[in-house]
Amino acid sequence: MDLITVDYETYYDKEYSLSKMTTEAYIRDPRFQVIGVGVKVNNGNTEWASGTHEEIKTYLQTFKWDEAMLLAHNTMFDGAITSWRFGIHPRAYTDTLCIARALHGVEVSGSLKALADRYELGVKGTEVVNALGKRREDFSPDALDRYGDYCINDVNLTYDLFRTLTDGFPRKELKLIDLTLRMFVEPVLDLDMGLLEQHLEGTKVMKDALLESSGVNKKELMSNPKLAEVLRSLGVEPPMKISPTTGKETYAFAKSDEAFKALQDNEDTRVQAVVAARLGVKSTLEETRTQRFIDISKRGLLPVPVRYYAAHTGRWGGDDKINLQNLPSRGPNGKTLKRSIIAPEGYSLVEADSAQIEARVLAWLAQQDDLVSAFTNNEDVYKKMASRIYGVPEEEVTKDQRFVGKTTILGAGYGMGAVRFQEQLKNFGFDMEIEEARRVINIYRDTNDQINRLWRDAQNILTGLSRGDEKNPLGVDGLIWSYPEESALRLPSGLLLRYDDLKAEQTDKGYEFNYKTRRGRTRIYGGKVIENVCQAIARCIIGEQMLEVAKRYKVVLTVHDSIVCCVPDAETGEAKDYIERCMREVPEWAYGLPVDCEAGIGKSYGDCE
Repeated sequence: MDLITVDYETYYDKEYSLSKMTTEAYIRDPRFQVIGVGVKVNNGNTEWASGTHEEIKTYLQTFKWDEAMLLAHNTMFDGAITSWRFGIHPRAYTDTLCIARALHGVEVSGSLKALADRYELGVKGTEVVNALGKRREDFSPDALDRYGDYCINDVNLTYDLFRTLTDGFPRKELKLIDLTLRMFVEPVLDLDMGLLEQHLEGTKVMKDALLESSGVNKKELMSNPKLAEVLRSLGVEPPMKISPTTGKETYAFAKSDEAFKALQDNEDTRVQAVVAARLGVKSTLEETRTQRFIDISKRGLLPVPVRYYAAHTGRWGGDDKINLQNLPSRGPNGKTLKRSIIAPEGYSLVEADSAQIEARVLAWLAQQDDLVSAFTNNEDVYKKMASRIYGVPEEEVTKDQRFVGKTTILGAGYGMGAVRFQEQLKNFGFDMEIEEARRVINIYRDTNDQINRLWRDAQNILTGLSRGDEKNPLGVDGLIWSYPEESALRLPSGLLLRYDDLKAEQTDKGYEFNYKTRRGRTRIYGGKVIENVCQAIARCIIGEQMLEVAKRYKVVLTVHDSIVCCVPDAETGEAKDYIERCMREVPEWAYGLPVDCEAGIGKSYGDCE
């Protein structure tokens, strides 16, 4: 398969540019113009082509794209132009930006200039012509040639960077990059314009109604101190929290603050109205998202922007200012945006969710055999934990008690202490005395000795990494290995979980560890390492499952621990069975890990139940 490296130079001005617009909006805008393109086939000479769109399309069609892999630095951009503007679909896509992010972590700059400097590949050129506000016809022949030289240099750097980065890079990860890019550059999902417009109007009407029913003005709702006064006047003490940025106490009035949301169930209907109004009026996210979907719908199909290796642990994330990872699911109209994402005519969507995968990975990694057995037998582990906590038979465990059991498993499993556990429960509207919180944490630790040991092993790993000791194993069968020379842990995928510039500092509590991030130094400890490792392993497994699914069906979206596929209507049942089988299989290196899957079918993303 040929490797064709491309780089487009396009028109931009002060108002119309990628810095002010999404990639999708920029490329589909009527103002869009390709000034020229640099092309390199394998290690051949790099060419610069400039002309009308039709002339460039004719030029690009001379290459055998159905036998080639398209390479660019930020292929979401260059691949989308190739696909949307010129109707060319290569056999595969790859991207040096994605590869670099996987190799060096999300905390390191992935710009072409930074990477070229890092690997001493040469100097990235500077624009020797002023391209701002200039269309192709505005360039002099000499200026256009110089612009072409600049583009050719970028193409050559991208090709050299690819050759450098892919030496030893996991082949499966290259396939996942291709799959991820296709979600965006070759879109198939449509949007329900009518439903979106109805939802937007309904959202505006709802906000007006909430404001009216609250009996307070908008200024009182929008100001935290004034809102606090309103609540006190109604006999309610405003909920407080510790700000993660300042470390000081502040009002817990955000939509994510469970203690505030819980006031919607206050016995005083006036309090309910004020809280509902604040939650509804304060946030503009729903309107913004809906309008963005409407705008996309007017321009074409929905490109799904999913960022490969978006997180420290390698998980996918939202991209291009469209975060499909956190679309709402609750409330009377909670799934409307999800329902607006629809399959093309003649097709349906299948969503498959890997059930409790991180909790399962933790039990298996620690060799906590009783918990592994419970997962294997499809027992309700949250209810089992609640039964131990409250001393009641499993069949008598209430919904609230089960929630506490769930919070215990998912939180205490990574070394959470009693104070933090208490705070987490409070955020969800559950009040628990600190002594009771300590008792719950102790129950968890007393009944999960192998998980406790895993935390200690991870803490020792941190000590070894900070000292530059020899490599050491972590977890079942030495699945994870420390790499002191890289200040990292090696994952089953072959990639690294990095803790750059890891340092140990003496405190009154003993040694504490921290590592370098873009936001400053971040504290790390054994339990947190295990949380990172479990997330990373879960991502490795879901990635391999996704590749198996993609052998038969088009994967159009991945969200957290789930994948969404587009399948023909005539074979929805068969497709669902196949996808579930794939999602219930684990790689050879994860033998004995009890995974499970829940899948649903729908004409829209929101109806996959």
